[in-house]
Amino acid sequence: MRKLLRTLLAGLLACLVAVIAYLLLTPTDVDPVAWQPPRAPAAEGPLAANDRLKDLQRLAAGIGIGPEGIGIDAEGRVITGFDDGRVIRLSADGRHYELLADTGGRPLGIAFAADGAPIVADAVKGLLRIEAGQVRVLATEAGGAPLGFTDDVDSSGTQIVFSDASTKFGIRAYLHDLLEHRPHGRLLVHDSATGVTSELARDLYFANGVALGPGGEYALVAETSAYRISRIWLRGDKAGRRELFADNLPGFPDNLSFNGRDRVWVALANPRDPGLDALGEWPQLRRLLARLPAAIQQRLAFSPIKHSLVLGFDLEGRVIANLQYHGTDAYAPITSVEEHGPWLYLGSLSEPTIARLPLARAIVGAEPPPDGWQQAPARPQPASP
Repeated sequence: MRKLLRTLLAGLLACLVAVIAYLLLTPTDVDPVAWQPPRAPAAEGPLAANDRLKDLQRLAAGIGIGPEGIGIDAEGRVITGFDDGRVIRLSADGRHYELLADTGGRPLGIAFAADGAPIVADAVKGLLRIEAGQVRVLATEAGGAPLGFTDDVDSSGTQIVFSDASTKFGIRAYLHDLLEHRPHGRLLVHDSATGVTSELARDLYFANGVALGPGGEYALVAETSAYRISRIWLRGDKAGRRELFADNLPGFPDNLSFNGRDRVWVALANPRDPGLDALGEWPQLRRLLARLPAAIQQRLAFSPIKHSLVLGFDLEGRVIANLQYHGTDAYAPITSVEEHGPWLYLGSLSEPTIARLPLARAIVGAEPPPDGWQQAPARPQPASP
Protein backbone atom coordinates (compact mmCIF):
# COMPACT_ATOMS: atom_id res chain seq x y z
CA MET A 1 0.00 0.00 0.00
CA ARG A 2 2.80 2.41 0.93
CA LYS A 3 4.52 1.73 -2.36
CA LEU A 4 1.29 2.47 -4.22
CA LEU A 5 0.84 5.74 -2.32
CA ARG A 6 4.43 6.77 -3.05
CA THR A 7 3.86 6.01 -6.72
CA LEU A 8 0.67 8.08 -6.78
CA LEU A 9 2.31 11.00 -4.98
CA ALA A 10 5.27 10.87 -7.33
CA GLY A 11 2.89 10.92 -10.28
CA LEU A 12 0.96 13.89 -8.88
CA LEU A 13 4.20 15.75 -8.20
CA ALA A 14 5.39 15.09 -11.73
CA CYS A 15 2.08 16.40 -13.12
CA LEU A 16 2.34 19.50 -10.94
CA VAL A 17 5.89 20.16 -12.09
CA ALA A 18 4.80 19.68 -15.71
CA VAL A 19 1.92 22.16 -15.29
CA ILE A 20 4.18 24.74 -13.63
CA ALA A 21 6.79 24.30 -16.36
CA TYR A 22 4.09 24.68 -19.01
CA LEU A 23 2.80 27.91 -17.46
CA LEU A 24 6.28 29.35 -17.02
CA LEU A 25 8.01 28.26 -20.20
CA THR A 26 5.42 28.03 -22.97
CA PRO A 27 6.09 30.86 -25.45
CA THR A 28 3.46 33.59 -25.71
CA ASP A 29 3.32 36.95 -27.43
CA VAL A 30 0.97 38.33 -24.77
CA ASP A 31 2.77 41.13 -22.94
CA PRO A 32 0.38 42.44 -20.26
CA VAL A 33 0.66 45.87 -18.69
CA ALA A 34 -0.45 46.73 -15.16
CA TRP A 35 -3.56 48.85 -14.84
CA GLN A 36 -6.13 49.65 -12.19
CA PRO A 37 -9.71 49.17 -13.33
CA PRO A 38 -12.20 51.57 -11.75
CA ARG A 39 -14.49 50.11 -9.14
CA ALA A 40 -17.48 48.60 -10.93
CA PRO A 41 -20.67 50.65 -10.52
CA ALA A 42 -23.24 49.32 -8.07
CA ALA A 43 -26.23 47.45 -9.44
CA GLU A 44 -28.67 50.04 -8.17
CA GLY A 45 -30.57 53.08 -9.36
CA PRO A 46 -30.37 53.34 -13.16
CA LEU A 47 -28.31 50.10 -13.23
CA ALA A 48 -30.48 48.01 -10.91
CA ALA A 49 -31.00 44.35 -11.82
CA ASN A 50 -34.24 43.53 -13.65
CA ASP A 51 -35.74 40.91 -15.97
CA ARG A 52 -36.80 43.07 -18.93
CA LEU A 53 -34.84 40.80 -21.29
CA LYS A 54 -36.73 37.69 -20.25
CA ASP A 55 -39.20 36.05 -22.62
CA LEU A 56 -37.86 37.54 -25.83
CA GLN A 57 -39.25 36.68 -29.22
CA ARG A 58 -36.73 34.54 -31.11
CA LEU A 59 -36.38 34.81 -34.88
CA ALA A 60 -34.43 33.03 -37.62
CA ALA A 61 -34.21 29.69 -35.83
CA GLY A 62 -32.45 26.93 -37.73
CA ILE A 63 -30.57 29.17 -40.17
CA GLY A 64 -27.19 29.61 -38.52
CA ILE A 65 -25.14 30.23 -35.39
CA GLY A 66 -23.85 33.53 -34.08
CA PRO A 67 -25.71 36.49 -35.64
CA GLU A 68 -23.22 38.80 -33.90
CA GLY A 69 -24.03 42.01 -35.72
CA ILE A 70 -27.34 42.98 -37.27
CA GLY A 71 -28.58 45.70 -39.59
CA ILE A 72 -32.13 46.60 -40.60
CA ASP A 73 -32.74 47.98 -44.07
CA ALA A 74 -35.31 50.53 -45.25
CA GLU A 75 -37.88 47.75 -45.77
CA GLY A 76 -37.53 46.38 -42.25
CA ARG A 77 -35.55 43.32 -43.30
CA VAL A 78 -32.83 42.08 -40.94
CA ILE A 79 -29.36 41.42 -42.36
CA THR A 80 -26.88 39.41 -40.32
CA GLY A 81 -23.84 37.18 -40.67
CA PHE A 82 -23.11 33.79 -39.11
CA ASP A 83 -19.99 32.09 -37.83
CA ASP A 84 -19.67 30.04 -41.05
CA GLY A 85 -19.28 33.17 -43.19
CA ARG A 86 -22.80 33.39 -44.61
CA VAL A 87 -24.67 36.70 -44.72
CA ILE A 88 -28.48 36.38 -44.92
CA ARG A 89 -31.47 38.68 -45.15
CA LEU A 90 -34.56 37.86 -43.08
CA SER A 91 -37.92 39.16 -44.26
CA ALA A 92 -39.66 41.79 -42.14
CA ASP A 93 -42.25 39.24 -40.99
CA GLY A 94 -39.54 36.73 -40.08
CA ARG A 95 -40.97 33.99 -42.30
CA HIS A 96 -38.45 33.85 -45.13
CA TYR A 97 -34.75 34.38 -45.63
CA GLU A 98 -32.33 34.57 -48.51
CA LEU A 99 -28.59 34.07 -48.76
CA LEU A 100 -26.87 37.28 -49.80
CA ALA A 101 -23.30 36.00 -49.91
CA ASP A 102 -20.63 33.91 -48.22
CA THR A 103 -17.66 36.04 -47.21
CA GLY A 104 -15.41 33.09 -46.41
CA GLY A 105 -14.55 34.79 -43.12
CA ARG A 106 -16.42 35.87 -40.00
CA PRO A 107 -18.94 38.65 -40.72
CA LEU A 108 -19.58 40.86 -37.70
CA GLY A 109 -20.84 44.45 -38.04
CA ILE A 110 -23.47 45.36 -40.64
CA ALA A 111 -24.26 48.78 -42.17
CA PHE A 112 -25.56 50.10 -45.46
CA ALA A 113 -24.02 52.12 -48.26
CA ALA A 114 -25.75 55.20 -49.65
CA ASP A 115 -27.40 53.01 -52.31
CA GLY A 116 -28.60 50.46 -49.75
CA ALA A 117 -25.97 47.77 -50.40
CA PRO A 118 -24.90 45.89 -47.23
CA ILE A 119 -21.49 46.83 -45.86
CA VAL A 120 -19.89 44.13 -43.71
CA ALA A 121 -17.10 44.37 -41.15
CA ASP A 122 -15.56 40.91 -41.46
CA ALA A 123 -13.06 40.00 -38.75
CA VAL A 124 -11.01 37.93 -41.20
CA LYS A 125 -11.57 39.45 -44.64
CA GLY A 126 -11.74 43.17 -43.82
CA LEU A 127 -14.29 45.77 -44.91
CA LEU A 128 -16.65 44.32 -47.53
CA ARG A 129 -19.55 45.35 -49.76
CA ILE A 130 -22.20 42.87 -50.94
CA GLU A 131 -23.98 43.48 -54.21
CA ALA A 132 -25.91 41.05 -56.44
CA GLY A 133 -24.52 38.07 -54.55
CA GLN A 134 -20.93 39.18 -54.97
CA VAL A 135 -18.49 40.21 -52.26
CA ARG A 136 -16.24 43.17 -53.01
CA VAL A 137 -13.34 44.00 -50.72
CA LEU A 138 -13.26 47.69 -49.81
CA ALA A 139 -10.30 47.67 -47.44
CA THR A 140 -7.78 45.30 -45.91
CA GLU A 141 -5.35 47.91 -44.55
CA ALA A 142 -5.20 51.49 -43.32
CA GLY A 143 -2.37 53.82 -42.39
CA GLY A 144 0.17 51.34 -43.72
CA ALA A 145 -0.97 48.57 -41.36
CA PRO A 146 -3.18 45.58 -42.25
CA LEU A 147 -6.57 45.25 -40.62
CA GLY A 148 -6.15 42.81 -37.74
CA PHE A 149 -9.73 42.43 -36.53
CA THR A 150 -12.38 44.35 -38.47
CA ASP A 151 -15.25 44.57 -36.01
CA ASP A 152 -18.14 47.02 -36.40
CA VAL A 153 -19.22 49.57 -39.00
CA ASP A 154 -21.58 52.49 -39.56
CA SER A 155 -22.15 54.55 -42.68
CA SER A 156 -23.23 58.08 -43.57
CA GLY A 157 -23.34 58.73 -47.29
CA THR A 158 -19.98 57.95 -48.81
CA GLN A 159 -18.20 57.91 -45.44
CA ILE A 160 -17.96 54.43 -43.93
CA VAL A 161 -16.59 54.47 -40.38
CA PHE A 162 -15.43 51.17 -38.88
CA SER A 163 -13.29 49.70 -36.13
CA ASP A 164 -10.17 47.58 -36.17
CA ALA A 165 -10.45 46.00 -32.73
CA SER A 166 -6.82 44.93 -32.49
CA THR A 167 -3.87 45.21 -34.83
CA LYS A 168 -2.08 42.49 -32.84
CA PHE A 169 -4.65 39.80 -32.03
CA GLY A 170 -7.26 38.40 -34.41
CA ILE A 171 -10.71 37.05 -33.62
CA ARG A 172 -9.41 33.63 -32.52
CA ALA A 173 -7.25 35.30 -29.85
CA TYR A 174 -9.42 38.21 -28.77
CA LEU A 175 -9.06 37.23 -25.11
CA HIS A 176 -5.32 37.79 -25.42
CA ASP A 177 -5.97 41.42 -26.28
CA LEU A 178 -8.14 41.81 -23.18
CA LEU A 179 -5.51 40.11 -21.01
CA GLU A 180 -2.68 42.23 -22.39
CA HIS A 181 -4.62 45.49 -22.01
CA ARG A 182 -2.64 47.56 -24.45
CA PRO A 183 -4.28 49.98 -26.91
CA HIS A 184 -4.04 48.08 -30.20
CA GLY A 185 -7.40 49.31 -31.54
CA ARG A 186 -8.18 51.87 -34.26
CA LEU A 187 -11.14 53.80 -35.64
CA LEU A 188 -10.99 54.06 -39.43
CA VAL A 189 -12.91 55.70 -42.27
CA HIS A 190 -13.34 54.52 -45.86
CA ASP A 191 -14.32 57.06 -48.49
CA SER A 192 -16.32 55.12 -51.06
CA ALA A 193 -15.96 57.97 -53.58
CA THR A 194 -12.16 57.86 -53.59
CA GLY A 195 -11.55 54.32 -52.29
CA VAL A 196 -9.16 55.69 -49.66
CA THR A 197 -9.14 54.26 -46.13
CA SER A 198 -7.51 56.26 -43.35
CA GLU A 199 -7.20 56.43 -39.59
CA LEU A 200 -9.46 58.62 -37.46
CA ALA A 201 -8.10 57.52 -34.09
CA ARG A 202 -5.68 54.99 -32.72
CA ASP A 203 -4.50 53.73 -29.32
CA LEU A 204 -7.97 52.45 -28.43
CA TYR A 205 -8.52 49.60 -25.99
CA PHE A 206 -10.13 46.89 -28.14
CA ALA A 207 -12.07 49.15 -30.50
CA ASN A 208 -15.42 47.42 -30.89
CA GLY A 209 -18.86 48.92 -31.58
CA VAL A 210 -19.21 51.99 -33.80
CA ALA A 211 -22.10 54.42 -34.22
CA LEU A 212 -22.24 57.76 -36.04
CA GLY A 213 -24.00 60.55 -34.18
CA PRO A 214 -26.46 63.13 -35.55
CA GLY A 215 -25.43 64.39 -38.97
CA GLY A 216 -22.24 62.35 -38.81
CA GLU A 217 -20.66 65.04 -36.62
CA TYR A 218 -19.00 62.46 -34.41
CA ALA A 219 -18.42 58.75 -34.08
CA LEU A 220 -18.88 56.74 -30.91
CA VAL A 221 -16.59 53.76 -30.40
CA ALA A 222 -16.76 51.15 -27.66
CA GLU A 223 -13.43 50.44 -25.94
CA THR A 224 -14.33 47.02 -24.63
CA SER A 225 -11.42 46.29 -22.33
CA ALA A 226 -11.54 49.78 -20.77
CA TYR A 227 -15.31 49.55 -20.02
CA ARG A 228 -16.04 52.81 -21.83
CA ILE A 229 -17.40 54.50 -24.93
CA SER A 230 -15.37 57.30 -26.51
CA ARG A 231 -16.59 60.07 -28.78
CA ILE A 232 -14.41 61.10 -31.72
CA TRP A 233 -15.44 64.40 -33.31
CA LEU A 234 -15.33 64.32 -37.10
CA ARG A 235 -16.59 67.77 -38.07
CA GLY A 236 -16.73 71.35 -36.84
CA ASP A 237 -14.52 73.13 -34.32
CA LYS A 238 -14.00 69.93 -32.33
CA ALA A 239 -12.87 67.82 -35.30
CA GLY A 240 -10.17 65.36 -34.23
CA ARG A 241 -10.94 65.72 -30.52
CA ARG A 242 -11.50 62.58 -28.43
CA GLU A 243 -13.59 62.63 -25.28
CA LEU A 244 -15.48 60.25 -23.00
CA PHE A 245 -19.13 59.60 -23.79
CA ALA A 246 -19.77 56.93 -21.13
CA ASP A 247 -17.24 55.60 -18.63
CA ASN A 248 -16.96 52.79 -16.08
CA LEU A 249 -19.69 50.66 -17.61
CA PRO A 250 -21.03 47.61 -15.72
CA GLY A 251 -19.90 45.23 -18.47
CA PHE A 252 -17.91 44.79 -21.67
CA PRO A 253 -19.40 47.13 -24.31
CA ASP A 254 -19.83 45.54 -27.72
CA ASN A 255 -21.74 46.88 -30.73
CA LEU A 256 -23.36 50.33 -30.67
CA SER A 257 -26.24 51.84 -32.60
CA PHE A 258 -27.91 55.26 -32.93
CA ASN A 259 -31.65 55.46 -33.55
CA GLY A 260 -31.24 58.53 -35.75
CA ARG A 261 -32.92 60.86 -33.27
CA ASP A 262 -32.18 60.81 -29.58
CA ARG A 263 -30.91 57.44 -28.34
CA VAL A 264 -27.72 55.40 -28.41
CA TRP A 265 -27.86 51.69 -27.61
CA VAL A 266 -24.99 49.52 -26.41
CA ALA A 267 -24.92 45.75 -26.04
CA LEU A 268 -22.77 44.60 -23.13
CA ALA A 269 -21.51 41.13 -23.97
CA ASN A 270 -20.74 40.17 -20.37
CA PRO A 271 -21.00 41.85 -16.98
CA ARG A 272 -17.84 42.91 -15.21
CA ASP A 273 -15.97 40.11 -13.48
CA PRO A 274 -14.43 41.02 -10.08
CA GLY A 275 -11.76 38.33 -10.45
CA LEU A 276 -10.63 39.64 -13.81
CA ASP A 277 -10.60 43.22 -12.52
CA ALA A 278 -8.50 42.09 -9.56
CA LEU A 279 -5.86 40.81 -11.99
CA GLY A 280 -5.41 44.29 -13.46
CA GLU A 281 -2.42 45.09 -11.28
CA TRP A 282 -0.88 41.63 -11.77
CA PRO A 283 0.39 41.47 -15.35
CA GLN A 284 2.51 38.37 -14.78
CA LEU A 285 -0.50 36.40 -13.59
CA ARG A 286 -2.37 37.48 -16.71
CA ARG A 287 0.60 36.32 -18.76
CA LEU A 288 0.33 32.89 -17.15
CA LEU A 289 -3.40 32.86 -17.85
CA ALA A 290 -2.71 33.60 -21.51
CA ARG A 291 -0.78 30.31 -21.75
CA LEU A 292 -3.82 28.24 -20.82
CA PRO A 293 -6.05 26.70 -23.50
CA ALA A 294 -8.65 29.13 -24.87
CA ALA A 295 -11.58 27.21 -23.37
CA ILE A 296 -10.10 27.46 -19.87
CA GLN A 297 -9.31 31.16 -20.37
CA GLN A 298 -12.93 31.75 -21.32
CA ARG A 299 -14.24 30.04 -18.18
CA LEU A 300 -11.80 31.86 -15.92
CA ALA A 301 -12.33 35.28 -17.49
CA PHE A 302 -16.12 35.24 -17.78
CA SER A 303 -18.91 33.78 -15.69
CA PRO A 304 -20.51 30.68 -17.25
CA ILE A 305 -23.92 31.85 -16.00
CA LYS A 306 -25.77 33.72 -18.73
CA HIS A 307 -26.44 37.39 -18.12
CA SER A 308 -27.96 39.53 -20.86
CA LEU A 309 -27.44 43.27 -20.61
CA VAL A 310 -28.34 46.27 -22.82
CA LEU A 311 -28.13 49.97 -21.96
CA GLY A 312 -29.64 53.00 -23.65
CA PHE A 313 -28.13 56.50 -23.45
CA ASP A 314 -29.26 59.97 -24.35
CA LEU A 315 -26.92 62.06 -26.50
CA GLU A 316 -25.12 63.39 -23.41
CA GLY A 317 -24.15 59.91 -22.25
CA ARG A 318 -26.77 59.56 -19.50
CA VAL A 319 -28.36 56.14 -18.94
CA ILE A 320 -32.02 56.24 -19.93
CA ALA A 321 -32.72 52.52 -20.37
CA ASN A 322 -31.49 49.44 -18.52
CA LEU A 323 -32.44 45.98 -19.79
CA GLN A 324 -31.22 42.82 -18.11
CA TYR A 325 -31.92 39.19 -17.41
CA HIS A 326 -29.83 36.69 -15.47
CA GLY A 327 -30.67 33.03 -15.95
CA THR A 328 -29.84 29.81 -17.76
CA ASP A 329 -32.43 30.63 -20.44
CA ALA A 330 -31.12 34.15 -21.09
CA TYR A 331 -30.36 35.27 -24.63
CA ALA A 332 -26.65 35.86 -24.12
CA PRO A 333 -24.14 37.10 -24.84
CA ILE A 334 -25.90 40.02 -26.50
CA THR A 335 -23.44 41.65 -28.91
CA SER A 336 -25.64 44.03 -30.90
CA VAL A 337 -28.86 45.99 -30.52
CA GLU A 338 -30.84 47.92 -33.14
CA GLU A 339 -33.98 50.00 -32.70
CA HIS A 340 -36.52 49.78 -35.52
CA GLY A 341 -40.14 50.85 -35.25
CA PRO A 342 -41.73 49.38 -32.11
CA TRP A 343 -38.91 46.84 -31.64
CA LEU A 344 -35.42 46.39 -30.28
CA TYR A 345 -33.58 43.71 -32.27
CA LEU A 346 -30.72 41.80 -30.61
CA GLY A 347 -27.81 39.81 -32.00
CA SER A 348 -25.40 37.40 -30.34
CA LEU A 349 -21.95 35.98 -30.97
CA SER A 350 -23.08 32.44 -30.17
CA GLU A 351 -26.89 32.15 -30.02
CA PRO A 352 -28.72 30.26 -32.83
CA THR A 353 -31.35 32.98 -33.27
CA ILE A 354 -31.95 36.70 -33.55
CA ALA A 355 -34.11 38.12 -30.74
CA ARG A 356 -36.39 41.09 -30.34
CA LEU A 357 -38.51 42.75 -27.67
CA PRO A 358 -41.00 45.62 -27.65
CA LEU A 359 -39.33 49.02 -27.41
CA ALA A 360 -42.06 49.93 -24.91
CA ARG A 361 -40.42 47.52 -22.47
CA ALA A 362 -37.38 49.81 -22.48
CA ILE A 363 -38.75 53.31 -23.14
CA VAL A 364 -41.87 54.57 -21.37
CA GLY A 365 -44.42 55.84 -23.87
CA ALA A 366 -42.88 54.09 -26.88
CA GLU A 367 -45.21 52.69 -29.51
CA PRO A 368 -46.19 49.09 -28.68
CA PRO A 369 -45.97 46.35 -31.32
CA PRO A 370 -49.15 44.91 -32.86
CA ASP A 371 -51.34 42.65 -30.74
CA GLY A 372 -50.24 39.03 -30.71
CA TRP A 373 -46.55 39.82 -30.98
CA GLN A 374 -45.71 37.09 -28.45
CA GLN A 375 -46.45 34.44 -31.06
CA ALA A 376 -43.15 33.91 -32.83
CA PRO A 377 -43.16 33.55 -36.63
CA ALA A 378 -42.86 30.05 -38.00
CA ARG A 379 -39.40 28.70 -38.68
CA PRO A 380 -38.25 30.75 -41.68
CA GLN A 381 -38.04 29.14 -45.08
CA PRO A 382 -35.74 30.01 -47.97
CA ALA A 383 -37.27 32.73 -50.12
CA SER A 384 -38.56 31.74 -53.54
CA PRO A 385 -36.15 32.56 -56.39
